[in-house]
Amino acid sequence: MKAETLLAELDRLRKDVPKDPTDLEYVTLQHVFAFVSYKMGDFKKYVEEQDAKGAFAQFED
Repeated sequence: MKAETLLAELDRLRKDVPKDPTDLEYVTLQHVFAFVSYKMGDFKKYVEEQDAKGAFAQFED
């Protein structure tokens, strides 16, 4: 699994939610996406560690 794949899915989810700054789901997705994007190096490291543990085995071909 690649961090970029997960970030792309998060972005898709974020774009599916109506833009309503009073909606907790919208605010959460916006801020999580911004944070993960800003900390991409850390997120890549985390995903690599989780991948090594088999956390994404069910998604592999």
